[in-house]
Amino acid sequence: MSFNPETRRLSIGLDNGTISEFILSEDYNKMTLVKSYQAHQSRVMMILFVLEMEWVLSTGQDKHFTWHCSESGQRLGGYRTSAGACGLQFDVETRHVFVGDHSGQVTILKLEQESCSLVTTFKGHTGGVTALCWDPIQRVLFSGSSDHSIIMWDIGGRKGTAIELQGHNDKVQSLSYAHHTRQLISCGADGGIVVWNMDVERQEVDPRCLSACCLLQHHCRKCGKAVCGKCSSKRSSIPLMGFEFEVRVCDSCHDSITDEERAPTATFHDSKHNIVHVHFDATRGWLLTSGTDKVIKLWDMTPVVS
Repeated sequence: MSFNPETRRLSIGLDNGTISEFILSEDYNKMTLVKSYQAHQSRVMMILFVLEMEWVLSTGQDKHFTWHCSESGQRLGGYRTSAGACGLQFDVETRHVFVGDHSGQVTILKLEQESCSLVTTFKGHTGGVTALCWDPIQRVLFSGSSDHSIIMWDIGGRKGTAIELQGHNDKVQSLSYAHHTRQLISCGADGGIVVWNMDVERQEVDPRCLSACCLLQHHCRKCGKAVCGKCSSKRSSIPLMGFEFEVRVCDSCHDSITDEERAPTATFHDSKHNIVHVHFDATRGWLLTSGTDKVIKLWDMTPVVS
């Protein structure tokens, strides 16, 4: 679902590929069907209403990204992705859409009124992309994955750099960003709610290296060189490299890491349920989570997001 509070328009994607649009009454006690149209050949995975463009963006299990006119329901264009997509974000200023799919790839498209062009693709995750979050101010894109990791892609810097964040023990289910404090909130299937301080200078890496040898089990996470068990008996957290948990490092790097470099850059909180959906209200500082236990929880995040 995608809800726009200004127009009270509720867009719902269905299992049969249809998108239905409703208008909610002022007291939220009634919803009136405005239109329905066939957007995909199978289940709608993600849907996003863009008020400024009067567009409805969507992805489906049919491996297609499409966008429709919200007023007429007319299909304006589409693009076939490499796999079904569960991540969808849009930048109004540049008309760039970001699509994250099950293959672990992020595709960036430039949308026009009735056409689109491929800008680039990012490949860094070893599992499928499960969540995307776009910061239009700093112009960075965050992607969460079933590989338990988060990657921050520097879009505005045009340098092709990326930062990896490791703070979950299961797939990342949702990402939200507090612009005023430059904090990222990630929620995972492990029940963890992690608040990341993104207002620190983190070590950037070449995106081509994110899933390469430096992440393999028998490599030092700091210098990347291959080490055997005898040469790598030490473990350490390296928060500025995104490793909030202790990871394998060679003995030489372990001795060189200072206490200041080990200082955490994130706080960890236990939701006590396996999170499947999240909504963050930045104005109030409230976070809503729903879990596999069929429980909805409302969290006051102001003590940690402030």
